Amino acid sequence: MSESDLPGSAETVILGAGIVGNSLSYHLARYGREDIVLIDKGPLPDPGGSTGHASNFLMPVEHSKEMTHLTRRSIEQYKDFDTFTNSGGIEVARTDERVEELKRRVQSAKSWGEPGELLTPEEIEDMVPYVNTDLIKAGFYSPGAGTCDPLRAGEVMRARADAIAAGEVDPADAGDLDPDEDVVPAAERSGDGGLHLSPNTEVLDLHVEGGEITAVETDRGTIEADEVVIAAGLWSPKLAKMAGVEIPLTPAVHQMVSVGPISFFEDYEGEISFPVVRDMDTQMYERQHGNDLEVGSYQHRPILWDVEDVPSIEESPLSPTQPPLTDDAFEQSMADALEIVPELLDDPEAGVRHEIDGLLSQTPDGAPLLGELQDVDGLWSAAAIWIKEAPAIGEAMAQRMTRGWTDIDIHGSDVNRFYEYGTSREFVKNRAHEGFQKIYGIVHPSEQWQSSRPLRTSPFHDRQEDLDANFFEAAGWERPQWFESNRDLLTRYNEELSGLTRPNEWDSRWWSPIILAEHLHMRDKVAMVGDMGFTIFDLVGPGATEFAERMAVGRMDVDVGQSVYTPVLAENGGFVSDLSIVRVGENRYRVITGGGMGGADKAWFRDHLPEDGSVQLVDQTSSLCTLGVWGPDARNLVDSVAEEDMSHEAFPPYTAREITIGEVDAWALRISYVGERGWEIYAPSEQGGRLWDTLWEAGQEYDVRPVGMGVYGTTGRMEKGYRLYGHELELEYTPAEAGLTFHGVKDADFIGKEAYAKAIEEENAATLCTLSVDDHLSEEGERRFMLGNEPVLDPDGEVIVDEEGRESYVTSAGTAPSLGKHLLMAYLPPEYAEEGQQLSVEYFGEQYPVTVEVAGSRPLFDPDNERIRS
Repeated sequence: MSESDLPGSAETVILGAGIVGNSLSYHLARYGREDIVLIDKGPLPDPGGSTGHASNFLMPVEHSKEMTHLTRRSIEQYKDFDTFTNSGGIEVARTDERVEELKRRVQSAKSWGEPGELLTPEEIEDMVPYVNTDLIKAGFYSPGAGTCDPLRAGEVMRARADAIAAGEVDPADAGDLDPDEDVVPAAERSGDGGLHLSPNTEVLDLHVEGGEITAVETDRGTIEADEVVIAAGLWSPKLAKMAGVEIPLTPAVHQMVSVGPISFFEDYEGEISFPVVRDMDTQMYERQHGNDLEVGSYQHRPILWDVEDVPSIEESPLSPTQPPLTDDAFEQSMADALEIVPELLDDPEAGVRHEIDGLLSQTPDGAPLLGELQDVDGLWSAAAIWIKEAPAIGEAMAQRMTRGWTDIDIHGSDVNRFYEYGTSREFVKNRAHEGFQKIYGIVHPSEQWQSSRPLRTSPFHDRQEDLDANFFEAAGWERPQWFESNRDLLTRYNEELSGLTRPNEWDSRWWSPIILAEHLHMRDKVAMVGDMGFTIFDLVGPGATEFAERMAVGRMDVDVGQSVYTPVLAENGGFVSDLSIVRVGENRYRVITGGGMGGADKAWFRDHLPEDGSVQLVDQTSSLCTLGVWGPDARNLVDSVAEEDMSHEAFPPYTAREITIGEVDAWALRISYVGERGWEIYAPSEQGGRLWDTLWEAGQEYDVRPVGMGVYGTTGRMEKGYRLYGHELELEYTPAEAGLTFHGVKDADFIGKEAYAKAIEEENAATLCTLSVDDHLSEEGERRFMLGNEPVLDPDGEVIVDEEGRESYVTSAGTAPSLGKHLLMAYLPPEYAEEGQQLSVEYFGEQYPVTVEVAGSRPLFDPDNERIRS
């Protein structure tokens, strides 16, 4: 490793030499990068960021598959670096509500393939004798948990990166490298490659020309760069602004004190001899650290900082990210710690030896910010990453940067998910304040954010408020989930809904039986649904057809007005997205995708635009509103107010055309995500209110009702077996396994074509199936309804695992009112992907029988799609 003057240019420059920057440098070297510069404002090995103080324990099980898999992979790497101690970890419950949450924790552990079990208070006491089990009702034990040394891991990774990039060692042999003895001095090397370290170097500016990163200006010189990665933790937003972009995070305080020496620990060697204890109901943890007890808290009020107020290294007694403890905020935490581990904290020889308000990065939704920033080519974000996920995220980022896809799907952490709505300082602070309180909280899968709302509203919003809409938020958009004004439908459909309502509070939280009644009304009459919050952008230019063919599995050289639903793939044949593309002109295509993935999808398309300028991407999201009209009477309603002929012959399915509704010039697409006759009608946003009023007034003759996203996104979708990106469709599954190969293999080349064609020829390792719940009764006689992510078990009660090592779990769950069933989707290996196969699903510690209804993509409701095509 060289620490001489900065080179004049580099292939890759990484800003930040904490655990993330070190990991990224190592893995980029593994994947072939030979010219890497690693810069930090602070000294090494501890440059002053959160790596040097953040709690270094790793609890692998979360309700997020992405985070669980990243943590497991990180543990494997820490073991490889010889910097991991496997102590195990226990989350303890003081309340009945938390006990139920721990049952869900076991459920998630099984779904994601991680060991875990419930413990009794007596079993907890046997493992951690100093815990006051009189307060505890149960515990969740994670045997794979432990602690790491992130600073030592950083040294190992830098040494390996240097040796690999310099060509001194093969990546496969890097594990044999001793970072203290086997590093070849840069002056003795034959080549120019390797890792160039530049600590104590401040970045002054990022140079951007023509929308591309070109150089990094520092107080030691300027480096021309092909690509730059911002991996600077809580300083990342400051660096991003130098390039004219936003990385939406804020520094937040996590309080920690270290008490010692504890006489109880004197007979034990090493850093930790007992499992880490997370006192979940008080939002705290207690863990041994040598002869000390470390007490950490997330219980205190959210204390957010502005990055500009973080002191410099020279101004900091400890480090910039370790300001003094805010005593009054920690008072209750200390009281709770004394209650849970009194034997240790009452030790007369012990005292507080270290206390800090440790600063970490908090994002608007608590997840990392990863990927290329779409407004500046070559500028990447690797920010807001915890120690427990850092090595695996460094690996995933390196994979994405060098080959275009990752082994672990990290789409949920895409940095572009807040693009164009959620990057303001006020939004970030509000959501970070709210999200901090969820870190140890019991968070329902459908729980809604309350702050910074409403932010994005459609032109229908005021009318929907008047109809008592219950709004959910997605990508900032306010979307009705159901309408209280439809409560009368519960009486109309009382018989059909018998047995489908949810008596359990958890199952019915953020849900209403009105959703089911709205669904049945739509099937019988006609419904208005909107706005769906789509992201809409056009591909325009003489190269549009060739570019669209390159991006999509489906054939794009179709007639003007034809729509194509298509997967979008990575080179490995896994899903990047699924969306609709409509040819709206000879050299113009309209891409319509879900709002939640809109930022990522736009970034993907923009990143692949041809360099010759033959295609431009034109965003239409804010200029167009979308109103769905579906149901048996949809044609009668629309035809009554449209100037054009809306008959089946004049306007066939899966086509689009311009129409006029009353006074509103609109664009209609005959397509349905709910399995009914009807249209998505797009109009200029400023005319959306008039569009709604025209259809609403004309619809009274047909008993039109407003219908929410609970129907559009769940009940209607589940009855039709429609797949959803981020649930059924991910990088680790292929279109063949998902049942989406109806396009065949077109002649035109497209991203992922080779892998896609190969997957079609081979036998599926798993097939996406639709299952129904046979018996909802719990042991206490209460009907329970799965919500998603539950493990699927074989007839012997074991979690099903396919030959690729992927666990079977419920990817989506929802009630099908037209069928009188609760449906689940799950990938199953061939021996279980048989219609009629009896299996079970674990839900809150109990097993419920299920039956495979469909193996593949055939809809259970209207399997021949007669309604859509009529």
